[in-house]
Amino acid sequence: MDTTDPVPGIWITAVPPFGPEETGVLLAVDTTSADPGEQAVSALLGYGHEGEEGVFHLLPSDLSARCTRTPGRLAVTLFTSRAVLTRHFAEHPALLAHFTGDDEWVPLLRRALATDSAGPDSGPDSGPDGEPRAVLLIDHPGPAASPAELIAAFDAGEAGIAVLGVQ
Repeated sequence: MDTTDPVPGIWITAVPPFGPEETGVLLAVDTTSADPGEQAVSALLGYGHEGEEGVFHLLPSDLSARCTRTPGRLAVTLFTSRAVLTRHFAEHPALLAHFTGDDEWVPLLRRALATDSAGPDSGPDSGPDGEPRAVLLIDHPGPAASPAELIAAFDAGEAGIAVLGVQ
């Protein structure tokens, strides 16, 4: 699940709905990817509940994030519950076959990036333990672009943003 692509698809940057002065974790998901994890995440984004300005919020049982910080590194893993995975993808056994095991929570996608001491642990979007309180997913067709290109695609209505709670 670790991504080793030159463009990691994860950034710490200023993005809506955090506002221009606040930074947060932004994760890109390619809606056309052949990767089973990205396919599952992309499909689950359709179960969000629309908030203001076209931003969707997902229930933690549908899709949530876990952040792990080690010195100089932040990793984000996206999870869904086994029940949600089984219920939503029962008609897609080839996709389900990629997510073996019987744990209650199923990891779908993991992205990581190098960080310094500045970042989500020092901004207003962080919880009391210094971890991000939310991760923003931006779904778009094609490989990950720069954050500015992704935000422009969102502003043009060509990409969506979903807010995931952090467990």
